[in-house]
Amino acid sequence: MAHMPTVAEQLRTAREARNLTVHAVAEITKLRTDHIRALESGDYDMFTAPVYIRGFVRTYATLLKLEVPRVMAALDAELGQTEKFSEPPPLSPQSRGVLDYVMLQFSRMNWQVGLVLLLMMALLLLALGVIWAWRAHRSADPLSNLPPAVYKPVSPPPGETLPLPAPGSRGL
Repeated sequence: MAHMPTVAEQLRTAREARNLTVHAVAEITKLRTDHIRALESGDYDMFTAPVYIRGFVRTYATLLKLEVPRVMAALDAELGQTEKFSEPPPLSPQSRGVLDYVMLQFSRMNWQVGLVLLLMMALLLLALGVIWAWRAHRSADPLSNLPPAVYKPVSPPPGETLPLPAPGSRGL
């Protein structure tokens, strides 16, 4: 039976066959050089979750023009043999709360559509607020804020008024 090369060996030999350095691969793929070295040495314990390993290997294998489905199948087999990544992390439904549900819905949202909807809702709320304020202002009694008025007769200073004509006489 022929020796089947590991994913790490496939990545390293394909990179060397294309005369690429680790730094050149890092620059093209935007992966860190220590991650590339860890992938080429098969040191998967450096990564916190298998999703990162799978994503990095997929990116790296695509750059090297390897047969990605075959490489990914070999990677899954290798990860199944490791103690750290042999089982997926448990997802217990009782540990999920309202915040988890809301964040999941946000992650599923198409943000181009969501942003337009959010803007439309903001404009609708603004329009409703303006209408409410205008109706409240229009229906308010304009005299409601005035203090009570008390009539205070002003007595004219003496000498500034003309005398009244006597009764029965004809004024001009």
